[in-house]
Amino acid sequence: MKKIAKHVAFAGFVAAALASAQVSAQTAPPAAPAPAAPAAPEPTPEHTLVPKVSLYSEYEYRGIGQTSEKPALQFNLDYSHSSGFYLGTFITNIKWLKDYKSLGAAQESAAVEVDLFGGYKFEVVKDVTLDLGYLRYQYPSSKPLPGNAEFHTDELYIGASYGPLSAKYSYSTGDTFGVLNAKGSTFIELNFSKEIAPKLTLMAHVGQQKYKGKIGSFDNDKELTYTVYKVGASYDLGDGWTVGGYFKDTDAIEANYTVKGKDWSKGRLVAFVSKAF
Repeated sequence: MKKIAKHVAFAGFVAAALASAQVSAQTAPPAAPAPAAPAAPEPTPEHTLVPKVSLYSEYEYRGIGQTSEKPALQFNLDYSHSSGFYLGTFITNIKWLKDYKSLGAAQESAAVEVDLFGGYKFEVVKDVTLDLGYLRYQYPSSKPLPGNAEFHTDELYIGASYGPLSAKYSYSTGDTFGVLNAKGSTFIELNFSKEIAPKLTLMAHVGQQKYKGKIGSFDNDKELTYTVYKVGASYDLGDGWTVGGYFKDTDAIEANYTVKGKDWSKGRLVAFVSKAF
């Protein structure tokens, strides 16, 4: 009887073990832990303030030299709001007014240009942004000869951008950069900017400065109007540093932009380095 009992107990143990193994085999292994959810993108800051300092081999604006082929140290301060509203200032040394004064074309010159601007950017349709704004060019302490136009200039502008392309139309509301009777002068431009390799951006620009009005027999439109071309590249060094350069040229009438033997409108290379904080 004891042997039978032992056999029965052993058989029960084997059966229990087999049943346990079968249950274990039918039970699914624990699921692998779910991958961590990607981190949420940083929210767009409501207020952004970006100062930037730049050094250029020459300051030229709309293809016309402003520092008589001398270097320019420049400062930008740009504020933007998440709504699309923005304000800013731009300060640079200049030399063209000093050259003007030496020729007797101005009573007082200015060594610095201070620009103030503000506007509003907004998306009108997907990926198309409009930019409406105002720009004031100031030349502190400058003073024209009696009967001549002020050098200070005010412009209204409208721009649009889509991908690497942007266009802008600027309209002068009064005398323009010291040109008398030049209210209604315009600048129309088309720009291209695209990263063609990591941190390397190609840029191109074409624009036309058109002056209105007449001074005696001198027709501002025919004599002073010109087209400007630029092509270049910039490289992002990281930590806010950027270096670059471009070639600019115009089809301006040389005699009308030559002062003290230097043609401010001629083609030349311009190099720069900047640091944004």
